[in-house]
Amino acid sequence: MTDSSGTASAANMKIDGDRLWDSLMEMAKIGPGIAGGNNRQTLTDADAEGRALFRRWCEEAGMTMGLDRMGNMFMRHEGEDPSLDPVYIGSHLDTQPTGGKYDGVLGVLSGLEVIRSIRDMGLKTRRPVVVVNWTNEEGTRFAPAMLASGVYAGMHTEDFANAREDAEGRTFGAELDRIGWRGAEDVGGRPIHAMFEYHIEQGPILEAEGKQIGVVTHGQGLWWLQVTLTGKEAHTGSTPMHMRVNAGLGMARIIEAAHRIAMDHQPNAVGAVGQANVYPNSRNVIPGRAVFTIDFRSPELDKLTSMRARLEAEAPKIAAELGLGIEIEPVGHFDPVTFDAGLAQTLREASERLGYSHMDIVSGAGHDACWINRVAPTVMIMCPCVDGLSHNEAEEISPEWASAGADVLLHAVLDVAEIVR
Repeated sequence: MTDSSGTASAANMKIDGDRLWDSLMEMAKIGPGIAGGNNRQTLTDADAEGRALFRRWCEEAGMTMGLDRMGNMFMRHEGEDPSLDPVYIGSHLDTQPTGGKYDGVLGVLSGLEVIRSIRDMGLKTRRPVVVVNWTNEEGTRFAPAMLASGVYAGMHTEDFANAREDAEGRTFGAELDRIGWRGAEDVGGRPIHAMFEYHIEQGPILEAEGKQIGVVTHGQGLWWLQVTLTGKEAHTGSTPMHMRVNAGLGMARIIEAAHRIAMDHQPNAVGAVGQANVYPNSRNVIPGRAVFTIDFRSPELDKLTSMRARLEAEAPKIAAELGLGIEIEPVGHFDPVTFDAGLAQTLREASERLGYSHMDIVSGAGHDACWINRVAPTVMIMCPCVDGLSHNEAEEISPEWASAGADVLLHAVLDVAEIVR
């Protein structure tokens, strides 16, 4: 609905929820999983196809693309004053190997929907608005997570990022070139007035509390510690138990130690192993090598530091008892994050204006916003997900949840980008 000037009245400024949902379902057709989700890992052919679709949609909405050397996509909607620093909306299109349809993708496509809705309502903003797809947020194929946003924020070098290898020895740089999505633009240095990242919660709190909107005030810090154990391959049937040098057994004991360490740091600390491989991974061969990554997280820096120190003290003792060689390499890290208080208040006010229930929340996962927060004012908004399930093909949200968060995103962006009537 528009007023006499041809622009939308504040009470009716909402995104097109059906169009947002249709976009999510259309993107989900690219890189389908085997159980209803997605396998659109970074820098695969499916990732390239998803990027192309996103670019087409953005250009149809009148946006222009910038592309940097890390493959970060910057889709710009011009403001009335192009000289002003833009407001950014950013997340990621890549998924886990057995990922859901919403993790990351909701934030990118909701940014697109914000621009579509601004155009539909005949609105103008003083500041430009840029929708970003950050490369390799998940970090599953190429560790660490949030790799390209980390380069953007000066946390990693381009050489470091380009040299990251996947499990088959392919490098990030070579795969980015192969799929044709490396740009010429320098990485970092773009002026950012503020950035919003919209994401599913990936936890159970919002649903349990009956809240539609999570205003993310803080993010947990993280350590990823990759452990490599070296033993001796031998026949499982003919090698006496006391003569085995079993890397798999060492891995099991260190995984148990990681769990115990996290439990000893309660509350507000977690730890687990989600990625583990033994070699040669044959039924009748005792593993001669094991490689796995321990994931410790906490919003409290002292606990995060203590968990890493404990693991690095205890794991070598376990390895020595079993006659194993051990290497521990940090492959991912960021300190706990405090997001911009003013932007968080903007989200609360937008939620209340729209009549959506909300609560402050701490993000349990890492996000590109955690790095961008180091170089520009940043905040996150979250919507519930069913049973808190994520990084799983059964990940689910409702169209109503998706729309509510995107409505708040629209209002917050218009507030900060300074709507022009």
